[in-house]
Amino acid sequence: MSFQSTLSLSLDSPTHAICMVGMEITLDISGCAPDKCESFTIRGSPRVLIHISSSVITGKEDAVVWRPMKQPTEALVRMVSPSPTVDEDKVLVSYYCPDKEVPTATAVLFLTGIEVSLEADIYRDGQLDMPSDKQAKKRWMWGLNGWGAILLVNCNPETPSQSDEQSGAQESPREIQNLSQMTLTVEGPTSILRDYQLLLHTSKEEAKKTRVYWAHSTTSAYEGASAYELVVGPDKPFHILPTFDTRGKETFYIEATEFPSPSFSGLISFSVSLIEQAHDQLIPETPLYKDTVMFRVAPYIFLPSTQLPLEVYLCRELQLQGFVDSVTKLSEKSNVQVASVYEDPNRQGRWLQDEMAFCYTQAPHKTLSFILDTPRVAKLEDFPMKYSLSPGVGYLIQETEDHRVASLDSVGNLIVSPPVKAQGKDYPLGRILIGGSFYPSFEGRDMSKALRDFVYAQQVQAPVELFSDWLMTGHVDQFLCFVPVDDKNSDRKGFRLLLASPSACYELFEQKQKEGFGDVTLFEDVRAEQLISNGREVKTISQILADENLREQNAYVEKCISLNRTLLKKELGLVDNDFIRIPQLFCLEPLTNVPSNQQTSKLFARPYFPDMLQMIVLGKNIGIPKPFGPQIKGTCCLEETVCGLLEPLGLKCTFIDDFDCYLANIGDACASVIVNRVPFAFKWWKMNP
Repeated sequence: MSFQSTLSLSLDSPTHAICMVGMEITLDISGCAPDKCESFTIRGSPRVLIHISSSVITGKEDAVVWRPMKQPTEALVRMVSPSPTVDEDKVLVSYYCPDKEVPTATAVLFLTGIEVSLEADIYRDGQLDMPSDKQAKKRWMWGLNGWGAILLVNCNPETPSQSDEQSGAQESPREIQNLSQMTLTVEGPTSILRDYQLLLHTSKEEAKKTRVYWAHSTTSAYEGASAYELVVGPDKPFHILPTFDTRGKETFYIEATEFPSPSFSGLISFSVSLIEQAHDQLIPETPLYKDTVMFRVAPYIFLPSTQLPLEVYLCRELQLQGFVDSVTKLSEKSNVQVASVYEDPNRQGRWLQDEMAFCYTQAPHKTLSFILDTPRVAKLEDFPMKYSLSPGVGYLIQETEDHRVASLDSVGNLIVSPPVKAQGKDYPLGRILIGGSFYPSFEGRDMSKALRDFVYAQQVQAPVELFSDWLMTGHVDQFLCFVPVDDKNSDRKGFRLLLASPSACYELFEQKQKEGFGDVTLFEDVRAEQLISNGREVKTISQILADENLREQNAYVEKCISLNRTLLKKELGLVDNDFIRIPQLFCLEPLTNVPSNQQTSKLFARPYFPDMLQMIVLGKNIGIPKPFGPQIKGTCCLEETVCGLLEPLGLKCTFIDDFDCYLANIGDACASVIVNRVPFAFKWWKMNP
């Protein structure tokens, strides 16, 4: 008795065959028909489904179909469930001669149903489903009506060592609840199954990007304790399963080791193959059957500033004490926990936002928050952020090509919009905004291709590339910021996009000059040594307005921002009322904080006073760099203007009093804080990228 896809019947003796549940056997009806027979009937056991022409016989004993024998005839036979014993199920074909009420002959096919299948959560409902269409689980489909199982990347800093993977060492229950499950079902008479071998496998390339664990009971004193053996993974593309003496299910736990990338689509398939071994060693083994299930590795998803905050991570650098105190108070006001980050005194905390961003990754059974780190300090072996994370928050390093301090090759140079609709397409997880040079030039700076392509490969937050190379830092967060507002019910988008606006600042100063306040000064409360160290000096409103060189520089900045505004309107589906102009001045200076061999003749824009666009958004509470603008009747006119723009929208403005923090070292000291936020309610697999 063997597996065959096509069977011929015999009138001399019964035919015996093994039938894999869900697979069809082609049955030759007319091949053994007696001479002069003109019709036949066919019936099957309850576990047998028969297709013939346009008729379906459901397996009831009394189901009979008459068919003429004028041409070759075939039937498709399928088992719907496994057989409890050998030859338990059967198909009967009876042949009739003209004018005869009893059959002239009857052919018998005895079937033994076997089930070998891999199942996973292909319908993304938390259940390990067995689809009626076995081909469906071999494909992965996006969208509300899509299907396909999902894997999570292991973002745990403590990953198994290479030697452990190669040896297949027993693993402890290491966060096993985070892993996706896959079950192997083996059902059928054990006397038959012992004659075959089962192989769990994937391709060599896909094995490098995943780990599959198999639970084994242990002799631990703790009841129910298990160890998890690595059976498939890097350098182990297949695993020979032991003979199953009992029928049932085996559960495997799977994790991914890489996010999608330009060289990795994110798709990984696993198969189980049933193999027949010949008794003669000179005869090769024969593959009889293979079942496959396809997984997609969940992408990482960035979160916009409009999502509610969960935690604030803050480097408590003493040199930034005013900043630290203000952010701590702002967090308390927002009922958000503050986590202190272990500090490297040589870096002064500025690596935090420039190198790191909170992301999350999600499968139907689990959502994991983690830090994505793009280290910009070469050969840094100790990553202090790992030791400061809350339990359950992961950590992942994505190497970059450029480690320069002022580099655009950094997660600090990308932010995420809230959900938008643009050009007839929905972006339910927002769009990533990346800064760059926008056009090729000898002195142009861009995010490295490796990091840029890595961001694109996630697919779910289609990037928009903006022009940011005009800025000294080159980071988009120096001229734009998203804030949440409660106006979705009034046919608005639920957010505003704040843009730096030199023209708005000049309009404000000109209005104050007309009101007779032209002699009021900027930076009045800033110490002289702070001004000197930052290249600034006390100036009146009239002096600022009379500085034609500064005005020309800001006209250039205005053009750069206007170009980005046009792009944002198109790519995010925004209208003029979605923007708010924040008064802000810039000045052009040579590139600083880079080695001499990286200096250029090109000048770059640096905030003239602390950049109010570098806000810390904690729900309705907004932390804004104090601009130290002209004090008119005891109130900074810049602060008053910003409050007048934002507070009517329900936002509460707190100005952070730390001049050095926002101007020293090209103004990147504010990068010593990052915020972990609530993930989107929308599930990424329901979208169509």
